[in-house]
Amino acid sequence: MSTPTPLENAPTAAPQRRVTGAVWLALGLVYVVWGSTYLGIRIVVQTMPPFLSAGTRFITASLVLAGIVALRYGPAALRATRRQLGSAVVVGLLLVLGGNGLVVLAETSVPSGLAALLVASVPMWVVVLRAATGDRPPLRTLAGVLVGLAGLAVLTSPGLSGEVRLSGVLLVLFAAVLWSLGSFSGSKLPLPDNPFTGSAYQMLAGGVGGILVGLLRGEQHGLDPGSFSTASWVALGYLVLIGSVVGFTAYAWLLQSAPLSLVSTYAYVNPVVAVALGALILDEALTWPILLGGAIVVVAVVVIVSTERKK
Repeated sequence: MSTPTPLENAPTAAPQRRVTGAVWLALGLVYVVWGSTYLGIRIVVQTMPPFLSAGTRFITASLVLAGIVALRYGPAALRATRRQLGSAVVVGLLLVLGGNGLVVLAETSVPSGLAALLVASVPMWVVVLRAATGDRPPLRTLAGVLVGLAGLAVLTSPGLSGEVRLSGVLLVLFAAVLWSLGSFSGSKLPLPDNPFTGSAYQMLAGGVGGILVGLLRGEQHGLDPGSFSTASWVALGYLVLIGSVVGFTAYAWLLQSAPLSLVSTYAYVNPVVAVALGALILDEALTWPILLGGAIVVVAVVVIVSTERKK
């Protein structure tokens, strides 16, 4: 789990970002991989503490990714200025500790599919942040956001009828705001030139933050690793290697290489993937609100993507 041109001497005007085949590949990975992580998180927190497990996940992933960078590009690729490291810490805390950590905590009481649907509010906050800083999105992008929010309303209407905790719902929405702020900040702050190096430092910062929060919450008291289920261990391994190393890194690269509005469309697709996995693996019913809302979400993605391709 990042930025457009993180060079400290970058010109004031943002460079033109082309939507290439590599962008579509990375976007597809984020669509599918992150859609599956909601299910993985739900399985992990069934027997593992939320923040300690999330912190372990991202610290491990950061070390794996740093090793890959060192082997692929040489140890020098891990170098970063103090300013770049500071930016990576800020973005990592917003994305990993705030955005992901609060979702993990919320999924101790909120179903994974509903959590994914609520995170679909991310593009709305991104557009608000863009507008607040003078970057006026095209009208079709705004229309796509509104259509997506309409689909979100249809999809979440059954889940907000009192069957889940309101506190959990609010946690996910706050997480979406923090993730949007992290994404937006990542597009403005100077991060390491190598996006994979930036991802490693961001995940390390967020992971350490997660461990500290977990300790402050007292999650270590009475902790018995022997009580962790095999399913939780497998899910944690999946989240480390696929969800973090692959998914987060693809996302970080996209934020440096593609229009932010296009990148944010993953938040519309992820819920569809999460709901589909819930139906296939957990036998969750595909009701008409889910089918109708999913169709609306796909339309919103098409609108926004088609608009960004013309930029």
